[in-house]
Amino acid sequence: MTSLDKPTEGTDQSPPHGAGDARAVTEAALFEAFGGARGMIETVVPGLLFVAIFTVNKNLHVSALAALAVSLVLVVVRLVMKDTVKHAFSGVFGVAFGVAFAMFTGNAKDFYLPGMLYTLGLALAYIVTTLAGVPLIGLILGPVFKENLSWRTRNPGRKKAYAKASWAWGLILLAKCAILFPLYWWSDTTKLGWVLVALKIPPFLLAVWLTWVFLAKAPAPIDVFAEMEAEEKAEQERKAAFSAEAAEAGEQAGGRHRRGA
Repeated sequence: MTSLDKPTEGTDQSPPHGAGDARAVTEAALFEAFGGARGMIETVVPGLLFVAIFTVNKNLHVSALAALAVSLVLVVVRLVMKDTVKHAFSGVFGVAFGVAFAMFTGNAKDFYLPGMLYTLGLALAYIVTTLAGVPLIGLILGPVFKENLSWRTRNPGRKKAYAKASWAWGLILLAKCAILFPLYWWSDTTKLGWVLVALKIPPFLLAVWLTWVFLAKAPAPIDVFAEMEAEEKAEQERKAAFSAEAAEAGEQAGGRHRRGA
């Protein structure tokens, strides 16, 4: 067990600057981790364009290529603006998989299937990791809060909040899958597409809001990066003090040697 993971006695579990600051930090971290309003737009637009075009002309190739093109444009815009591209790139990969799958099968509904399978897998990941004691939302947000995995052993209240949030994400995503998969089997492409677009943002916002509620009431994160910097600074000061003592001892020994001569 490393020094960062060892339980500490008497750890102050209250937010250092008050509940208001803790909530502000939580909001900023969630915004960064999940892409904010722009990330949501980039998630919705390709699928919305696909279903809108397909509703009008029933042309799989035109709809799929238009969705892929707009997702690429979103990446280019981020690159030009020198902004983070991780959310836009994830959108491109998701659209590309959907396009490839739909083109391969010739079934327009299959454009949505990779994303639906990903949602199901993510829901199960949230639930399984929580049952295993390492809730996925903690693994995602730990680095954002600069606490890494310290919450697992040193901050039980925060671990409990991460577990609640992960359960919320898992159950919300499972509920979404329970709506979409029957539509995939029994409905047509346009109905599935419009329902899927409608379910893009509301469940996500609900999960983010619940995560914010749980974490805003949780103990403050332990900044392990600040701890490591403090330990490194203390070690440098110890080495400097040792070097100074050694130099002083050397000078004293040299003075005694000269007097003895």
